[in-house]
Amino acid sequence: MPCAVAWMDQAVHMAAGLEESPEMNYVRKHAMEDTLYLEKTGLSVQEARKQAEYRLFGCPPGGYGAGVANVLEEKNWKTVDDLAKVYIRWGAHVYGQQEQGKYLPELFKRRLSTIDATIHNEDNREISILNSDDFNSYHGGMIAAVRSIRGKAPRSYCGDSTDKSHVIMRSLQAEIKRLFRGEAMNPKFIEGMKKHGYKGAADLANYVAHSYQWDATSEVMEDWMYEQYAQKYALDPAMREWMRDVNPWALQRIAESLLEAQQRGMWNTTEEMVKELQNIYLSIEGELEERCDG
Repeated sequence: MPCAVAWMDQAVHMAAGLEESPEMNYVRKHAMEDTLYLEKTGLSVQEARKQAEYRLFGCPPGGYGAGVANVLEEKNWKTVDDLAKVYIRWGAHVYGQQEQGKYLPELFKRRLSTIDATIHNEDNREISILNSDDFNSYHGGMIAAVRSIRGKAPRSYCGDSTDKSHVIMRSLQAEIKRLFRGEAMNPKFIEGMKKHGYKGAADLANYVAHSYQWDATSEVMEDWMYEQYAQKYALDPAMREWMRDVNPWALQRIAESLLEAQQRGMWNTTEEMVKELQNIYLSIEGELEERCDG
């Protein structure tokens, strides 16, 4: 959306150019502070002033994504710092009227270091932050980057403007719990998903995987939530048999996600629970191998 990017960039320049006191105009205040900082790094006065007003960052030109979802899916990370590095590598490209994707990681990190709060707004009910990993890759990735750079998590919010006459703001933790109770653990929702067979099972497995991924970036899950996922999705005999029948890969993914959360210290549970999940994972692994051999 080049036109929208250009307008937003112009708005920053206009605000920074107003002859107002720093107490009245924080855009101008921060632009002046950053100009002095960037001059000390060796930039010319003109270049420092230009970069001090950069506010719009995104993916590489021609690319898409924040990279975080891929790293989490491939299990190719150890700490939140690893997730932050990936988010910065993918997201530190500047856009505006004069720049079309220039890579400025140090400036992007400086921007992230000043963030006190993050926000993402959702304006429809077709998807949620638990049934797509894009939400966590971008919003969760930003939270992970701020956690890594500042050493503490920002306050994080989810806007809900699905009803334009009644816009609601919730904390990220509250939104996760709302979706967990209202959808993931809702018997009516689960029965509705079961009508879709293979796809329904895959989507339920996504809820578990995406909940774990949100926890990795933003520390939003609690032990009792993992416990209920395990009891309802993996250990419940009827649910387990249904998944084995329509989509054993989904059941395997559920067990795998829960076990990874436990192994990484994100879920404190009993040895008995771990053994049950391991048995489910291994039994499904055997079944899938037999299907391939057959």
